[in-house]
Amino acid sequence: MDKYKKRFFVPPEECFEWVKKEGIEKAPIWCSVDLRDGNQALVVPMSTEEKIEYFKMLVEIGFKEIEIGFPAASQTEFDFARALVSENLIPDDVTVQVLTQAREHIISRTFEAISGMKNVIVHLYNSTSVAQREQVFKKSREEITSIALDGAKQLITFSDELLSQNPEMNLRFEYSPESFTGTEPEFALQVCNAVIDELKPTEKRKLIINLPVTVEESLPHIYACQVEYMCKHLKNRENLILSLHPHNDRGTGVADSELGLLAGADRIEGTLFGNGERTGNVDIITLAMNMYTHGVKTGLNFSNLPDIADRYCRLTRMNINERQPYSGALVFAAFSGSHQDAIAKGMKYREDNPDSVWNVPYLAIDPHDLGREYNADVIRINSQSGRGGVGYILRANFGYNIPLEMRDAVGSLMKNWSDMGKRELPPDEVMRIFNDSYVNKKTYFDITEVHYIQMDGKKALVTVETGNNTPGGKRIITREALGTGRLDAVSQAVKDALKLDYSLTFYSEHALTKGSSSLAAAYVCIESGGVQYWGVGVLPDIIDASVAALVSAVNNSVNL
Repeated sequence: MDKYKKRFFVPPEECFEWVKKEGIEKAPIWCSVDLRDGNQALVVPMSTEEKIEYFKMLVEIGFKEIEIGFPAASQTEFDFARALVSENLIPDDVTVQVLTQAREHIISRTFEAISGMKNVIVHLYNSTSVAQREQVFKKSREEITSIALDGAKQLITFSDELLSQNPEMNLRFEYSPESFTGTEPEFALQVCNAVIDELKPTEKRKLIINLPVTVEESLPHIYACQVEYMCKHLKNRENLILSLHPHNDRGTGVADSELGLLAGADRIEGTLFGNGERTGNVDIITLAMNMYTHGVKTGLNFSNLPDIADRYCRLTRMNINERQPYSGALVFAAFSGSHQDAIAKGMKYREDNPDSVWNVPYLAIDPHDLGREYNADVIRINSQSGRGGVGYILRANFGYNIPLEMRDAVGSLMKNWSDMGKRELPPDEVMRIFNDSYVNKKTYFDITEVHYIQMDGKKALVTVETGNNTPGGKRIITREALGTGRLDAVSQAVKDALKLDYSLTFYSEHALTKGSSSLAAAYVCIESGGVQYWGVGVLPDIIDASVAALVSAVNNSVNL
C-alpha cells in the first residue's frame, strides 16, 4: 500500500546500545501535562476551580513538575496561572511549567502569567516535521530553524527583564521540536543544537530538550534509536535534561517511553490514565507502576488509586476503560475457574510465606499496593467460574473454609445461578445462595432435642420434629440409637425416625474466622441412591453445629 509507506526516519548511524540493557534502573523526572495536554483534549475543559483541585491532586501524588497550561491561549488559562500565584497554591518544592509557541506576543503574555512564581519552566516549541514544513508553514529548514532561534532569543530577553524584578525566581527553559518523530533526525539535531547554543545551559541552569512523539509513526524501537542518536550528538549533553513526550496513536506510548528511557532519556511528560488528544498521551500510572513491579522507586504515590480514579472522572468528565492497566475496574478480576483456583492457591502461599517475592499466578502486582481489595477486585463469580474461586470468596469474605470434597457441589451451584441469571454474582449474593442452600436448613424436619448416653459406643436419644412445610402438619418422633460416635448415633436415630436409607460419608469442622469468633462451622455429606447431599451447620457449640449440618444434609436429600 503506497498510500501508507514509511513516513518515519531511521538515524543515519546504528544506535542500538539501549538493546543491551535489561531494564530501567531508576525513575525519570516526572512531569504531568494533565492540565495542558489533558485539559485541551476534554470536550468540556476544566474550570479554574476544577483545575485547582486537579493541581492539588497532582501535588498529593508526588509530581514535582506540573505543566499548568498555555497561558496565552485563553483568559481561563491565564487566570488559572495567576490564581496559583495569588492563592499561594504552589508548594516550594514544585516547579510549574507553561507552554508557549515561538511567537513574540505569545511569549510576552506567558511571562506575564508567571510573574511571582518561585520555580518555573518556560516550554518553547515549534514544529519541525516534513509534513508541517511542506503543508502548514511552507518553509525551508533554514526558516524553521530561524523560528526556533528567534523564540530562544525572546526567552532570554523576557527572562532577563522578569528576573531583574524577581531575582529569587528559579527560571528554566525547555525546547521541543514538535512532531519530532516526523522530522529527519539530522535536522532535529541541528535545530536543537542551534537552540542550545543560543540558550547556553549550565550545570546550575540546565536546559530541557524534549523529543515529543506528537504522532506515533514507527515501532517503538525506531523511536529508541532516534532518542539514542540525539543523546549521542546533542551539544553540552551534561547540562541538558532529555525529556520524552509520547502520544499513543499506535497504542505503544508506554513502550515508546520505556525504550526511550533505556536509550538515555531523563524525563517523561505524560498524563494520568493517558488522557490527551486523539488516543491520548502516555499513561504515567501505567508507566510508573510497570517500574514499581520491577522494584524501582517511582516517587509517585498511587496507593489509593480508586480515589484518584474517582476524582479524575469527576473533574474531567472522562471514563476509565475497565481494562486500563492497573486502574481499570476489571484488571485484577478473574472469572475463569482455573485462574481463580491458581490465584486462590497463590494467595494462600502468600499467607504462609509473607516475606516471599510477589509471584501470585495471574497477578502482576499486589492489588493492595494500589488500594484495591482482593475480595472485591480479584476473584469474581460468574458462569465461567470454578470451585476454587467460589471457595476463595466464601473464605476471604465470610470465613467459610469449604472442604475440598464439597467445592465441586458449591461451584456448580453458583455457576448455575449465574448462568440462569446471565450475570455476575457479587460476594454477598454468593453468601446468600450458600446460606439458603446449605446452612441450618429445616425445610422438612428438625432435631429439637438430643441427649447423649455413654455406653461401649455412643448412644443418642433424639427428638425429631417432622412435617415442616408439608400439608399433613408436624409430628414429634423420639428415637434412641447407637452409633460409632455422637454424630453417627444421631444419624442412626434420624434414619429410624424418618424411615430413610443413606450413608454418612463426610464430616469436618472449623471455627469461623469472619464475623463472630464464637461460631463454629460443621460440614456433613450423606449419600443416598448414589447421590451426594451436603449440609452446613453454624452454631456456637461445635456438637450442635455438627447436628445442624446433618439436619441440613438430610433436608437437602428429601424430595418434598
